Parts: sequence; C-alpha cells; structure tokens
Amino acid sequence: MTGTATSELPPPSLGALRENGPISLFVDFDGTLVDIAPAPDAIFVPDGFARRLERLSSDLSGRVALVSGRSLENLQEHLGSLDLARAGSHGLERVRADGSRIGERPAIFPEAVRVAVGQFATRSEGLYYEAKRLGAALHYRNAPGCEAACLAFADEQAARYELKAKRGKCVVELVPREADKGAAVCAFMAEQGFAGSRPVFIGDDVTDEDGFRAVAELGGFGIIVGGRQDTLARYRLPSPAKVHEWLDL
Repeated sequence: MTGTATSELPPPSLGALRENGPISLFVDFDGTLVDIAPAPDAIFVPDGFARRLERLSSDLSGRVALVSGRSLENLQEHLGSLDLARAGSHGLERVRADGSRIGERPAIFPEAVRVAVGQFATRSEGLYYEAKRLGAALHYRNAPGCEAACLAFADEQAARYELKAKRGKCVVELVPREADKGAAVCAFMAEQGFAGSRPVFIGDDVTDEDGFRAVAELGGFGIIVGGRQDTLARYRLPSPAKVHEWLDL
C-alpha cells in the first residue's frame, strides 16, 4: 500500500494555484497526457501537441517537465523535437529544455536481461516484449492470465541482476535500481528555474507514486489520473481529457 487518496475532489484551477505563488508542473505521459493503448506504439498524439506543451511551459516561465517511463528518444519519436524539460526512463534520463543533461549518464543496461525477457514473452500468446535503452518491459494486457507468472519472472530477474521490477498497468518493467521519478523531480527542483516554486505532479500509475511522494515532501501535491485508489495524491482527475482541460492544452 502506498497510501490513500485524501480527496476525490478535482484540484483547484491552475489559475487559482498561480495566484498563491509560482508553481512547477511535473507530468507523466502515458495514461496522463495520452490514453493507454493496446501497445506502446499505438498511442494517439494530437497534431501540434508538443507546441501546446511548450506554450504551457512558457506561461509558467519554463517550470514544466515531462516525467515518463518512456525513453527520451521514444518521447521524441511521438512528440517530435521538444523545447521542454523532460525526464525519461523513469527518471534516469534528465535534460533541461535546451537538451543539456542533468546529472551523470546512466549505466548500460544488461543485454542478458533483454534476451531473457524477450524469450519469456514468446512462451505465451498475448505477451509483448518492449525493448528499452535502459530497461526491458513485459506487457500482459492481452494475456491477463499470465500476470502472476510475469511478475514472478520479473522479480527473479531483478534479484539476479540487482535491478528493480517496476509494476504498472498490465506491465512489469526491469530497470536499474536508481530509476525513480521522485529523484527526477528533486533534480529539477534543484535547478534555478524551478527552485522556490510549489511542485505539482500529475500521473496515473504506480510508478508515479515516487513523484507524488517527492512533491509532497517539497511542499506540493500530486494529482492522480483515473480511478486507482491506492495513492499518495491529494486530488484526482478522471481521464487524460480532463488533464488537458485542467492544463488548458
């Protein structure tokens, strides 16, 4: 258990929050800005969406960052070039809006793990292996009966290779132990442009709880998207469409 939502109410409007001082927004991607799709590459991104995000960032003096489980390279494939602070691979990759790196370059991910996950995915129809530069994901959305076996396999690999098995919506992903969206939030908040503001994290999945925890410790709050109940977020929005509405995208 990560916690319990303190409210089922929507958050105050963005305008109302800004009246009380500067805020920073940290926003997940899948399930938050775009709807979950049957496969990672099947998501729908509206035309011009990157420019809308950049406009939002400009309105907040650059204090907006995407914080995604996807790699930065994959985000660029779906959004194009983006003049926006962003963190990929569950916070392992962090760059400023100008593309300059924050922190050290992440270590190389073990190729043996990718091979093992790929082979495991061929054992049952409906399983899907997603290769990532800094991780390996096993999707079982189309094979829900394989959930227990997938989680047990991921835990075994994590123990063997000193990794972390991150669970999400019908997916388990093997990532380095340092992968943590909360750590990315803290890294951004230490930057001059973000420092001194009130942080808000918007996300939908278990992996976003690290972000909710970090912003709460820094005097801000989280917004959970969707119906998941076990959360540290203070407020709730029901869908990505309502996130767009709240952000005026």
